[in-house]
Amino acid sequence: MPHSRRELGKALVPLRVAGFVALACLAILALSGWREWESREVDLRNAEVDMANLARSLTQHAEDTFDLADTILTGMVDRMEIGGTTPAAVAKIQTFLQARKYNRQRIRGIFVYDETGRWLATTEEVDLAGLDNSDRDYFRRHRASNDRGTLIGRPVKSRSGGQWIITLSRRFNHPDGSFAGVVLTSIEVAYFTQFYRRFDIGPNGAISLLNADGIMLARSGDEDGAYVGRDMSQSQLFRTLPGRPDASVYYFKSPLDGRQRLSFYQLSSRYPIVILATKDQDDVLAPWRRQAVVRMAIVTSLTLSIGLIGLYLVRYLSQRQRMAAALVAKEADFRLLAEECSDVVMRIGLDARILYASPSCARIFGWDPAKLLGTPALAGINSEDRPRVQHAIDALKSGEAEEARIVYRTRHREKAEIWVETALRVTRSSISNEIDGVVAISRDMTEQKDLQDKLASLATLDGLTGIANRRHFDERLEEEWARAKRDGTSLSLLLIDVDHFKKFNDQYGHPAGDACLRALARILAAQARRPGDLAARYGGEEFALLLPNTGAEGCVEVGERVREALRELSMLHALNPPSRLVTVSLGGATNVPAQAMVSDSLVAAADRALYAAKESGRDRLVMSGQVVAWPGAKTA
Repeated sequence: MPHSRRELGKALVPLRVAGFVALACLAILALSGWREWESREVDLRNAEVDMANLARSLTQHAEDTFDLADTILTGMVDRMEIGGTTPAAVAKIQTFLQARKYNRQRIRGIFVYDETGRWLATTEEVDLAGLDNSDRDYFRRHRASNDRGTLIGRPVKSRSGGQWIITLSRRFNHPDGSFAGVVLTSIEVAYFTQFYRRFDIGPNGAISLLNADGIMLARSGDEDGAYVGRDMSQSQLFRTLPGRPDASVYYFKSPLDGRQRLSFYQLSSRYPIVILATKDQDDVLAPWRRQAVVRMAIVTSLTLSIGLIGLYLVRYLSQRQRMAAALVAKEADFRLLAEECSDVVMRIGLDARILYASPSCARIFGWDPAKLLGTPALAGINSEDRPRVQHAIDALKSGEAEEARIVYRTRHREKAEIWVETALRVTRSSISNEIDGVVAISRDMTEQKDLQDKLASLATLDGLTGIANRRHFDERLEEEWARAKRDGTSLSLLLIDVDHFKKFNDQYGHPAGDACLRALARILAAQARRPGDLAARYGGEEFALLLPNTGAEGCVEVGERVREALRELSMLHALNPPSRLVTVSLGGATNVPAQAMVSDSLVAAADRALYAAKESGRDRLVMSGQVVAWPGAKTA
């Protein structure tokens, strides 16, 4: 009986081990899942804190903006009630408004209307005759109510400028207390949208400014005003807002774009406005998902490894008598792995001849592996790379290293040379433990090498214009400076700056500005005719043209060709008199480098010449050391 129990216990050992391994794997997976869920909640809570801080800051910003407008309104109401609406008083008000230099970025305009809605005075450059705002909602409300407080109105399109504006208005009275008119300030909706653009809230995040009735005042990313004035009062947030706290986290599905959003809303304590800062929940959780996939893949692999080890142990315990057969099968599996591997596996003897080559040799090198047996392993390697490969193999055979990894070119039977990456490792005799050869595992790296070369090329180019970038220019300048110093030859440099480029951008927009820079880059690239010449974008609207082995006369000739080519393009630039075309100023410098000089001196000289060209009227070329007539200068 005891013997039977012992036998039964031994029989149950594999089952008990299997049960323990299964429970351990389930526990690992459960704990990892719980940890990932906690990590997800932490990311959401962190995003909630970020949105809360952002909403509070933006609420303060909105309140400060409305405070500024309210202060202006209060002062204007006092002036109107003290001075009245007589023609003389109105003229003084108009003069006062035109003389004041308000921050037009924040407060767009100030307006005064009389009791009939007729325009009395404004900061805008418009003809007041015939303008009437008595049909505006804010005017009717002030006329009908004795409330002297500030009214934040719905966004409207300005009659003076046509843009979307948010209005803040106050009523002013006659001395007898009757309605005398309205003073109004306007804030451009674009001011808020441009300000909100500064905050990184993800590709699908949004910041919304609404009034307490749910009317959209401004929304980030809404450049064309599509959402301005939209009524959001029937959304879940505003339907439940009376019963909610003044500030809170809020999860919802956006009625505007259908995205699930994590948000924080903040009700202003001073004005009837609401700031809603939101992030797309998928954007918030995207990093967590990527990391969770990696971590869970590792945990799953670890769990699978534990399971496989457990399974192997169970099989070992239950099938110990078949161990020899299992070892033979495992050896066959390893051989199968070598035979089916996509990489080339080679066994190389101490005489550097091939002893074994896997079947994938035909696919990688185009050679039948049977025909390679006994041939020199280095036979097809490029002559420039062969010494490096030979050195690596010699180091392995001598015992200086156990393994090595090298990349080199080798001959393909049917195609041109290919790039190969080979991992080398020594093999030792099972009897003497002495090195008896090398195992080489090779793979085709041609595509990867081509990609690396392309990436290296892209790193030297400017992304907008396609010509050399500043870093590449600096490298080439040092090289050409050293060459000119060594050979005693001239080195010339042209610095080119687009005249009034900021005004061009403001007038025609950044896409037109980018097109202008690309056009100039094409002209410079066309003028870099010799292999040593280099056209580069030096920074912003400033370009450089490096001209090795070129004297001052050649430098001037190239600069004038640049100006002539740009003049032929005839790109309009209304704010660049007198030509009203896009022009450039050029500063040139030529030097034969001496031993004590550095390349920066050439750049500094060209920069001073460029400054002289701009100060002397632009649209011209000035060479370093050239005497130019300055505008307004008096002669003796």
